[in-house]
Amino acid sequence: MRLIFAGTPDFAAVALEALIRAGHEIALVLSQPDRPSGRGMKLTASPVKTLALQHGLPVLTPQTLSLKRDPEGAAAVHETLRNVEADVLIVAAYGLILPTPVLECAKGIGRDGDIRAINIHGSLLPRWRGAAPVARAIEAGDAETGVTLMKMELGLDTGPMISMRSTPITKEDTNATLMDRIAHIGADLLVEALEHPYDLTWTPQPEEGVVYAEKLQKSEGRIDWTQSAEVIARRIRAFTPFPSVYFVHGDLNVKVWEAEPVAGEGAPGTVLSVKDGLTIACGEGALRATVLQRPGKPRMPADSFLQSLPIEVNEVLA
Repeated sequence: MRLIFAGTPDFAAVALEALIRAGHEIALVLSQPDRPSGRGMKLTASPVKTLALQHGLPVLTPQTLSLKRDPEGAAAVHETLRNVEADVLIVAAYGLILPTPVLECAKGIGRDGDIRAINIHGSLLPRWRGAAPVARAIEAGDAETGVTLMKMELGLDTGPMISMRSTPITKEDTNATLMDRIAHIGADLLVEALEHPYDLTWTPQPEEGVVYAEKLQKSEGRIDWTQSAEVIARRIRAFTPFPSVYFVHGDLNVKVWEAEPVAGEGAPGTVLSVKDGLTIACGEGALRATVLQRPGKPRMPADSFLQSLPIEVNEVLA
């Protein structure tokens, strides 16, 4: 099939790679503009743009697709998209709002020919609409999540569902590991759907069970020791690698990368043990941190970390 692909991060690059391997014609790729990255803040192409260029695919990186914000520039992009005469637009974590002219730029597939844009969304809709569905599912303690292929419309992840596939959330899953697994599930589901594009149908999302996954913020990273150890442990996994979770020791923000709930009692934030990890009392139970990091240093096992930054039993961490 002749496709336009819109995506930006690694999650989307997995889908683009799968479409290329499946033999689809990627007529045009949309991705966000290059962003400053690394210590030198050098402009760096997105994973999707990098992959597209490796395969010799044409790429556009508009700052906006909104006619209100950039009437001439956006109109030119809209015209380019229409002139491609693609069968369908595929969207995966693109990151820009898509106005109606973009959503309707392709010819359309499906049994009624009305599926012009398909989104790969990392949840079992209607649960976890929004920007951070994978992280919020882990944070909430969901037993499973998955991927939904959705016929796109103007609302925020409100479009009807074409297909979905679930996967369990394990006790070891972080945002990074689960996102990688969901990316591959979504890519496989998309390739399978496009094997019979004119047989596709869709079903409206249920009206009940709608939950929104708010964008992750750095301000959420500080540990609240009055929460239960189970909740804090889930947040650590949900916020790995971004925005990460930390506590304050003196004037240092100490990141916690791996931890588990254990038995223990004490005032929240009190250090209970420094053997076999750093164990801190929580609002309910205790948390044993096993991998930590201080500013400017690499991640370290707790025993090695505590040799470089001693923390004593009965100290109270902020």
